[in-house]
Amino acid sequence: MQSTQDDEHAFPVDLLSKALFIVNRHAKTAPDSKYLYALKHAAIKKMLAEGKAKKIGLHFSRNPKFSQQQLDVLISCGNYYFHIPPTKDDIHRLKNLGKLDDSIRNPKTVLSLKEAKRILQRYTGLKNKKHSSPFQRRYTKPVFKRLGE
Repeated sequence: MQSTQDDEHAFPVDLLSKALFIVNRHAKTAPDSKYLYALKHAAIKKMLAEGKAKKIGLHFSRNPKFSQQQLDVLISCGNYYFHIPPTKDDIHRLKNLGKLDDSIRNPKTVLSLKEAKRILQRYTGLKNKKHSSPFQRRYTKPVFKRLGE
């Protein structure tokens, strides 16, 4: 029972929200954003299960992929708001809030991406499989042979 209380104090909602904001902001422009989005979704899922985050309602997506309309779930974490894709249960259970309100903005946050990823990785236990090997493949110059050798 002691360890769960220590975990709650090690990861306050404010710190997790800031880390989520930084990871989400960088994921939008990162060349390989899959891991950052996976980290965001894992953290939000765990925060929802622990009661540190709350589902507010549904918004129409500003950038729908292949359809004319797409819904996103609005999540409240501390002073921050995030969007995640809805489940079928979310669509039936949550209230539709209509268009995204541009007047609501997340607070300015200063935190490095490296630190934000470290916080969320410790919180979720998710590791980046792509960079897990300690040995980087080095460039080797090609060897050219004369014709017929």
